[in-house]
Amino acid sequence: MTFRFSLAPTLLAALLLPPILTARAQPVAPPASSRERAAAATPSAAASDRLQQLKNPAPWFSWGADFRARNEYYHNIVTLAPTSLHEQDLFRFRWRVAATIKPVTDFSLNMRLAGEARQWQEPAFVGAFKACTGFEERYAIFDNLAAKWTHLFGGAGTFTLGRQDIMLGDPLDWWLVMDGTPNEGSWTTFFDAARLSVEAKSITTKFDLIALIQATQPDEWLPTIGSSECYPLTDQRETGVILYVSNKSLPATQIDGYFLMKHDRQQTVTVGGATKLSGDNADLYTFGGKVTGTIAPKLQYSLEGALQFGTKEDRIAGRFAERDVRAWGGKARLTYSLRDALNQQLNLTGEILSGDDPSTAERDEMFDVLWGRWPLWSELYIYSVIQETGGRVAQMNNLGRLGGGWSCKPGKGTSVSLAWNALFALEQVPTRAVTPALFSRAGNFRGHYVQAVLKHPFNAHLSGHLWAERVWQGNFYTHRGALTFLRAELMVAF
Repeated sequence: MTFRFSLAPTLLAALLLPPILTARAQPVAPPASSRERAAAATPSAAASDRLQQLKNPAPWFSWGADFRARNEYYHNIVTLAPTSLHEQDLFRFRWRVAATIKPVTDFSLNMRLAGEARQWQEPAFVGAFKACTGFEERYAIFDNLAAKWTHLFGGAGTFTLGRQDIMLGDPLDWWLVMDGTPNEGSWTTFFDAARLSVEAKSITTKFDLIALIQATQPDEWLPTIGSSECYPLTDQRETGVILYVSNKSLPATQIDGYFLMKHDRQQTVTVGGATKLSGDNADLYTFGGKVTGTIAPKLQYSLEGALQFGTKEDRIAGRFAERDVRAWGGKARLTYSLRDALNQQLNLTGEILSGDDPSTAERDEMFDVLWGRWPLWSELYIYSVIQETGGRVAQMNNLGRLGGGWSCKPGKGTSVSLAWNALFALEQVPTRAVTPALFSRAGNFRGHYVQAVLKHPFNAHLSGHLWAERVWQGNFYTHRGALTFLRAELMVAF
């Protein structure tokens, strides 16, 4: 029996009814006296104090937890056509428990244990549960386990060693460094790394130096709870060095510059009972910069670009070949804030990522987004590129997109956003096609993309959202059908 979208109607009503009922009730509510307001607030304040005491029972110890339930529906986005496993309907249940221990001043130990189980309403398209339906009980993993020293070098430095989350830039611009475990699909995003951050206040500049080693298998560095053999975190073993510098010395302007070195080595992995060679051998060097700022009180901008060099050896037409990498990418965003009662914003966005030119056999022009394989702008399209990138999720390349969006905040914490993008392929030939017949090789238009998102926090501990995306395929593809992604989510944070 299929329970498709069973979360969506309930969540839709829960998201929309409280703000509506509250808005209708407010004009007729009698004014409350100060004593009544104090009496009403006291139980809530007392409960909040008790919760805080429970979460922080000692000055040196604190902890917390969260639980996320998602219902996701995909149509054609992995197969690009109505073939086997084109329709996906699943529930994802992620839980996390985190704790921080501070035995001495300026030192802390941070840890978090995370797990995610899935209920497949349609046959699964990935992992050990491929082509099966039912409950898939996955493993649990420490996705944070790091020691942190603060106030180094006279208060300017922070050093973090161990498993940690690293996002460079701001949430709208996590472009090349955000997710170290792309194959887990937002369940975890960690890096095994050492990070030194230094804030030079005299020159309003922050320096980040990061060294990292990413294992392919979840239990390679730390044991997991339950078997994780069939669930590689990423496609190959990765080591890297990151230097990131941010300067704010100019008025209303931030200038970032960075150098990223990434060293990849192929690994043997087991997925769905089959053992195979995964990933590539590569040495990539990326130089980039970003400028963000305010042009006028209501107008903000962001410009970023990068050049990439090195060598890469991966599978091309059934064989491995090493080629020189010469690639480039960039993106831009312009935001106009109306600053009205609804907090409306309008934006224009663009991005361009080079693809491999089939006429240059000795070179590889595909831009590698490195550790930026996450849904920067689309939950749908990170799966659609699987068919043209050797089976890799979110390996965006050979892409041009241009579009705009609108957002508003009609109630306290509630937000609504709409977006449209026209999508293009710089090269008519897909870079690493898994199924060549899915691509026409006769056009550059990927299609029209639309997105609609509704988010609402019910209270300090419960929030939810509804998310919808659709792409109408263009002449870059053989099939011209529509691709659909729908998601309903509830999240409880403690």
